[in-house]
Amino acid sequence: MTAGGSRGFDARVAHPARVYDYWLGGKDNFEADRIAGEAAIAAYPQIRSSARANRAFLARTVRYLAADQGLRQFLDLGTGLPTANNTHEIAQSVAPDSRIVYVDNDPLVLSHARALLNSSPEGVTAYLDADLRDTDHILELAAGTLDFSQPVAIMLLAILHYIPDTREAQRIVARLVSALPPGSYVTISHAASDISPDEMAEMIRRMNEHLAEGNHVGRSRDVVAQFFDGLDLIEPGVVKVTDWRPASELEARAATSLWGGVGRKP
Repeated sequence: MTAGGSRGFDARVAHPARVYDYWLGGKDNFEADRIAGEAAIAAYPQIRSSARANRAFLARTVRYLAADQGLRQFLDLGTGLPTANNTHEIAQSVAPDSRIVYVDNDPLVLSHARALLNSSPEGVTAYLDADLRDTDHILELAAGTLDFSQPVAIMLLAILHYIPDTREAQRIVARLVSALPPGSYVTISHAASDISPDEMAEMIRRMNEHLAEGNHVGRSRDVVAQFFDGLDLIEPGVVKVTDWRPASELEARAATSLWGGVGRKP
């Protein structure tokens, strides 16, 4: 779930992917991650619900792209630790021949990559150990699995808020979009600065005390919407992730601190 930082492994320092795993109730985390996770929960108790809502948003958007729009290629950046309903599981349940490339730079995610590579026989999954800021390198390597002359879905879930410089984050998205053919899609979820703003600001402050880079930021809905410049936003646009085509009333009512949206390259 990180966009930068040391490539080494240090269990004494909290890592976003492992903190997120803790919020989801996973077991791939260490004491430093649990301390950071609890500090965030104390500031914003709904963060666990928000993490679950993000996973549900991932499931709905991948299913929409695979089932409704016929996408068969996915580039998932900031993969995080394997959990239920990973991108390849959802896409290949719709279309077994789907091809998925995962990208992350957390050594623990790399050690679990075999769980992400359990593809259907008809499809392909690959894992790249790379930093989001190395966008050209990612695209070059991903082209070994994905055909960029055909539509690709870029998944940027809960990752851009670890690029604190907004212009840099915009450049990364623009570079990814430039490599896509028409008919491709970009899915983004992003921590909000204007949902429960006081609690979120304190949560982010506490998280940054524990992260090696201290680079977590929130952004307003208007700023998140700018990541979709040049794309056709799919209804209902940039909304709380729980409001993006919820599958049930339970999903719609869940607490969240994330904006989300899906855009199509015309």
